[in-house]
Amino acid sequence: MPILPAEPDRFPPQLLDPAPTDDRGSDRLWWVLHTRPRQEKSLVRQLGRDGIGFYLPAVRRRCQVRGRVLTAHVPLFSSYVFLFADREERGAALATDRIVQVLEVHDQEQLRHDLRQIDQLLALGAAVHAEAALAPGTPVEITTGPLAGLRGTVIRTASGRRFVVRVDFIQQGASVLLDDCALLPLRGEGVAASGAAAR
Repeated sequence: MPILPAEPDRFPPQLLDPAPTDDRGSDRLWWVLHTRPRQEKSLVRQLGRDGIGFYLPAVRRRCQVRGRVLTAHVPLFSSYVFLFADREERGAALATDRIVQVLEVHDQEQLRHDLRQIDQLLALGAAVHAEAALAPGTPVEITTGPLAGLRGTVIRTASGRRFVVRVDFIQQGASVLLDDCALLPLRGEGVAASGAAAR
């Protein structure tokens, strides 16, 4: 089964590093772009060409194109692109005519933290599923294994226990099936009910 090559999911490559360096100035902020349907990849290609910072988390999915089964990389959060830009660059993004709405992020650190956790989950290489509706769950921190340090919730589904990492700003998340790992319950953290999308 042919695999379509993955395109860059971020610019610059070090965008989500623990201590990012940006020699272009410190006036850049995170914005959430709500795109027109199926315009996420076209938008980030243009942003990348223009040297504008973005993150588009993507997952592998099987799809059928002209009778052939292909594995493609599709956006994890349909119609959302995370922009890291100054106001001029934000204006350039809007000029692409691929965006329905730009959402201002009031808690910059929280969004960056959430995106870094999503990125760590995707880097694991396991099957990651989008969680469009965040169900209440047990707040935990994973203390062993490749996901050690991640905080999220555990929910029970027909397929088993799933670990969910949230992006509170858009009220969506990503989940993986839990293997054997040690979980530390988080008391009073409010992970399951924290935050609301700022629209």
